[in-house]
Amino acid sequence: MGLILAVIFLLFGGSKLPQLAKALGQSKKAFKEGLSEGEAEEQEKRRSDLAGNPSATLSAVDDEALFEEARRRARLRVAEGDIPAERK
Repeated sequence: MGLILAVIFLLFGGSKLPQLAKALGQSKKAFKEGLSEGEAEEQEKRRSDLAGNPSATLSAVDDEALFEEARRRARLRVAEGDIPAERK
């Protein structure tokens, strides 16, 4: 690991390393934002597909959508105080 850092230091020099680290961090942040944005669009599409189809059955709903709805309802219950403090 140290050898890799030494080679990077020799290639880019001490003055370029902070800029390189900053660019790498910004790229990582943008990538994560893109992933979460894509997931949000996918969930919205699933919801709109289910809302547009009133004859949708439970088998048409995927497990992840069911788990997400259960998590959302649990957060609402905790926020409203319906769950006793010892169960939180």
